Amino acid sequence: MSFVARMYNLWKGFLSMFAGSMEEKHPEIAYENAINSMSEKYMALKSAVSRIIARREQLSTRIRKHETELAEIKLQVEVAVEQNEDEAAMVLLEKQTELEKALAEDSRELDETAKEAETAKDSLRSVQGEIEKLKRERDRVVATIKDAEARKQIDDQLAGISVDAEVKALQNVRDYADRVKGEVKLNSELRESSLEGKLAKIKQQTGNLEAKQKLAALKAARAGTATPAGETEGGGKTL
Repeated sequence: MSFVARMYNLWKGFLSMFAGSMEEKHPEIAYENAINSMSEKYMALKSAVSRIIARREQLSTRIRKHETELAEIKLQVEVAVEQNEDEAAMVLLEKQTELEKALAEDSRELDETAKEAETAKDSLRSVQGEIEKLKRERDRVVATIKDAEARKQIDDQLAGISVDAEVKALQNVRDYADRVKGEVKLNSELRESSLEGKLAKIKQQTGNLEAKQKLAALKAARAGTATPAGETEGGGKTL
């Protein structure tokens, strides 16, 4: 293989890859190319069918003309025979034979042409139907691809969304709240274990004891049994 041939094949392969990539990204282009190609074939076929139809009409016209001429010649032959014009009758009979032969050939050709026209029209309608089918398929497939691309874009966006940062930020808040609670608890425990805390606890207990003694005295007074002065609720004496 020559260098030029190799370069040509390489270039064709590159164009094929480029066209394939373009068709994948723009499927409507592939359908438009197919539709345009079939439309060109449709127009070429339509032109051929038009010529067949024109030939059919020409044959029909010529056959009608032959039939008219043949009818006139038959009448002329009868007249020539009645008038004993044998020479004229022979000429007219020869012309009649030629017209009958031409009429038979044209009729046979008309039958064939009419069949060809019907077959060609069927093919034309078939190609036209395929073009319409491709157009509907194009609209459906392109819509499906666009919808799938939109769904894929959404999926890609969802896949790219990360909640790690938000969760980490909330966890930092939770950790801070726990530290604050721990500090409050620590301060409370430190106060309870300190001397000041112990004194405050004793003071609170003393206040509770005095309240209990007053309550016991009130109950004893209501019962008519006064508590001896200087004695505590438990039978002891106050200092």
